[in-house]
Amino acid sequence: MGDQKESLRKITHTLAMKNEEISNFVCTLKQSLDNLEANSNRVQEDLESEFTSLHSVLDEMKESMVTRIKQERASRTYELQSQLSACSKALESSEELLELANQTLCSSETDGFTQAAKDIKDSVTMAPAFRLSLKAKASDNMSHLMVDFSQEREMLQALKFLPVPATPEIQVSESQVCDNTVTVAWTLPEPDSKIDHYILEHRRTNHEGPPRIREDYPWMVVEGIKEMEHTLTGLRFDTRYMTFRVKACNKAVAGEFSEPVTLETHAFTFKLDSSSSHQNLKVEDLSVEWDSSGGKIQDIRKEKNRTNSPMHSPARSALMSPKRAPTARPGRDRFTAESYTVLADTMIDAGQQYWEVKFDKESKAFAVGVALRSLGKFDQLGKSGASWCIHLNNWLQQSLTAKHNNKARTLDCPIPNSIGVYVNYDDGTLSFYNAKTKQLMHTFKTKFQQPVIPAFMVWNGSFSVVTGLQVPSVVQSGQRKNSGTSSSNASLT
Repeated sequence: MGDQKESLRKITHTLAMKNEEISNFVCTLKQSLDNLEANSNRVQEDLESEFTSLHSVLDEMKESMVTRIKQERASRTYELQSQLSACSKALESSEELLELANQTLCSSETDGFTQAAKDIKDSVTMAPAFRLSLKAKASDNMSHLMVDFSQEREMLQALKFLPVPATPEIQVSESQVCDNTVTVAWTLPEPDSKIDHYILEHRRTNHEGPPRIREDYPWMVVEGIKEMEHTLTGLRFDTRYMTFRVKACNKAVAGEFSEPVTLETHAFTFKLDSSSSHQNLKVEDLSVEWDSSGGKIQDIRKEKNRTNSPMHSPARSALMSPKRAPTARPGRDRFTAESYTVLADTMIDAGQQYWEVKFDKESKAFAVGVALRSLGKFDQLGKSGASWCIHLNNWLQQSLTAKHNNKARTLDCPIPNSIGVYVNYDDGTLSFYNAKTKQLMHTFKTKFQQPVIPAFMVWNGSFSVVTGLQVPSVVQSGQRKNSGTSSSNASLT
């Protein structure tokens, strides 16, 4: 009976999965129909717009050419009419002079003939007819303004729909995920000189494989990519995967998206567990701020008549934990007394992890590190064998120390604005870096017997945590290079 139920459960599960696939496909088909209608209307409108634009260009060219012909005709007409007018006047004057010469020749009077002949000779010499150029100043030939549209006509007759660009293919082997950047590379089935640019879309996901219809995260778009690869920078990998797809575009149309490719974006993500934090710590998402009015006066302070004097601050002295063996705190009791501590909500029990914390350098005290779950509610970071940390003391005298099991080592390095924390659980390595320069500040070498949790402390100050970060490659290479030579916690135990 049990085997039959189990078999039926498997069948039921298979049917449910198949139904979900069919349902998703039905949604895809409906969406495709809607898209087809919208896209058809869009391309028709685009075509009409292109032809209207083409007609406008032809009309403008026609108007410009007609204007040029009219201007050329007007200019030549003016030249020829001016020359015609001058020639007509010269001819009229010449005819009058010719008539006067003939009359003088036919006259029988001899007294004034000599003077009349001399006057006619002088008039002929100065006559406009002898100063005229008998060559036309402008040609009547307008053939230089003729046009031949045979080639353009052939081009228009050859006009057809622009080919849709081929679908790219993302090359997983050439794509890289490193240092919180992703480089995606792709190829085309064959070269296409008409490709103008590419559009890359990506979205975060926790699901391996093809993207789902209903996804928690939207597609993010990167446009105008000219090369066949693109690098996304400044990412936070707060999901397990990222899905990518790309399409090619020419001047008029975009092709189809490539088959989506999902790349794993392994990184350590966590949140701060406000239920574990001291009452004087105001926890908001991944930020913590000291709030002196946030907690009640602890009973232990009342009993010992303690004050808020800096003499009893975490930077000055440690409140001794009750003499009891550390026990698991499944309820995550709040830290109390002067243990101004907050833990993360995620344990580390394998692998290499990395995160960064930016802190207010004016904080009176600040610490960052890891702790066992058995860390007591009265325990301060680094004051017991259940925690390892770097501690900033900013009261009276500034110092930076590495602490573990109530022993400390002063660090001879500048105090950074933010600290990177690297944990290699399997190798028992805990390293602290200047988050900006990746300079190694200190390394603990130990053997973690239990899972550890990111831990933080602040007094009269604030800090914020950056998660979703991969282990920087420079840190990994530095760990390999400095293996066996880094400072250890041997002097702190």
